[in-house]
Amino acid sequence: MPSIFSRIVSGELPAHKVAEDEHHLAFLDITPLVEGHTLVIPKREVDYIFDLPPSELAALHQFAQRVARGVKAAVPCKRVGVAVIGLEVPHAHIHLIPMNHVADMNFANPKIKVDERRMNELAAAIGAQVPTVVPGTPALPADPRDTKGGRETVEASEPEVKAAHAPQGEAAADPALAPLRELTKGLQFISESEAALEPVRFAAPAGGLTDDALGQLAGVPAGTAVEKQELTYFLRNHTADQGVLGDPALANRYKSLQMYLKQELSGTQVYRFGTGPQVPVLVLGEGEGGQLLGFKTVLTET
Repeated sequence: MPSIFSRIVSGELPAHKVAEDEHHLAFLDITPLVEGHTLVIPKREVDYIFDLPPSELAALHQFAQRVARGVKAAVPCKRVGVAVIGLEVPHAHIHLIPMNHVADMNFANPKIKVDERRMNELAAAIGAQVPTVVPGTPALPADPRDTKGGRETVEASEPEVKAAHAPQGEAAADPALAPLRELTKGLQFISESEAALEPVRFAAPAGGLTDDALGQLAGVPAGTAVEKQELTYFLRNHTADQGVLGDPALANRYKSLQMYLKQELSGTQVYRFGTGPQVPVLVLGEGEGGQLLGFKTVLTET
């Protein structure tokens, strides 16, 4: 299965890109240590950075040097720290971290949350400062294994948005749900029991997302209390390095889903309905045309 980063390279997943050339890509970390925390990757998927041939390893670092100059120019800091961890995502990558203190480079620090508007501002500011040409930088030979980046995704024409999510058979044929079907396939929310993540699509209620309107979408009785949660918090156990089941590959799938919901949709929010033992959950964000996309599941609390 392609890594999260390969799916960004292919255009399957969105990212806040700051620089790109034929063989490399740089984009903002979605769970940064500090603002401006940037990831630099080779487009060709290689698990371990020191498995890269010497020429490719050198070229990756030369590209990272250019990006670091952009980070330093755009984000107030004393230095741009460099780190290679290589345990979380099986795709070689370099962390570039604006730092004013040594502690800024501590990966045990809590990750910060940067809103979408600010992430866009940072990506644009850094990208504007990255040198486009560095004299004397050697070009890499073409590699047939390279993944082509920067491809524009072709969106299928969508049918008229419906007032409620489609039945399972109809949902399977809905092109608007195709990315979410792929991202949620086989995934479950694991609490005191397990419940599948089921993709859904709704028309935005005319009166806005009031508690009553959300309750109707969730199919719960009128007057059911609605609690909002932040998506990163809701999925925190599933996106941890080892995941809720101690499986890093599975944790990466939850991270891919989280990245899609936060970057491809706007205003993504978790809605919990009522109290235990069975708590219906809707995770919804706004897509094109005002439609609401996301998934539903059930949380067990006893």
